[in-house]
Amino acid sequence: MARDNRNDVRLDAPKGLRTRVLPGRKRVSSDRFGRATESIARGMGTPYFLIALTLFCVVWMIYNTLAPEGIRFDSAAIGFTALTLILSLQASYAAPLILLAQNRQDDRDRVQFEQDRQRAERNLADTEYLAREVVALRIAIRDMASKDFIRAELRSLLDELDRRDDDEASAVEPSRASSSSSRRDSRHDGHRG
Repeated sequence: MARDNRNDVRLDAPKGLRTRVLPGRKRVSSDRFGRATESIARGMGTPYFLIALTLFCVVWMIYNTLAPEGIRFDSAAIGFTALTLILSLQASYAAPLILLAQNRQDDRDRVQFEQDRQRAERNLADTEYLAREVVALRIAIRDMASKDFIRAELRSLLDELDRRDDDEASAVEPSRASSSSSRRDSRHDGHRG
């Protein structure tokens, strides 16, 4: 009964890639607005931005405090209302820009997490495959003869051959002795006749 199922477990090969990264979802690479929000949010998170904003506020307050009354545009008497409005406007835009940048980073992190998960899954499959191969090699090696076993077998064969040679030599010596004594007897018989 042949199965045509892609989910069959094969123990002789590593597992393949099962899923795609966020299937069915295509990312738009030309997201200019998103990149702009990230660069602005990145810029707001630097010490240079904080120093520049602090210097801007200090210059604003010094100018509107020490400049002649006719050229001032924000009054210290009413608490620098224009400066407060500008800083509130900047803060009201900064928060959503930072959230948009965070959302984009979360999307990138999600994709990276999915890729890491798939890589870990492939590594696990490869490791399982290699473990099965090592076990198969161990089983095959266990059935193979070791050096000590081969040496012992060769020694026993040499001992057996030596015994056989000794047996043949001892079997040949009595026949030689009997043939040499029969030769002597024939010589003695020849001298007599």
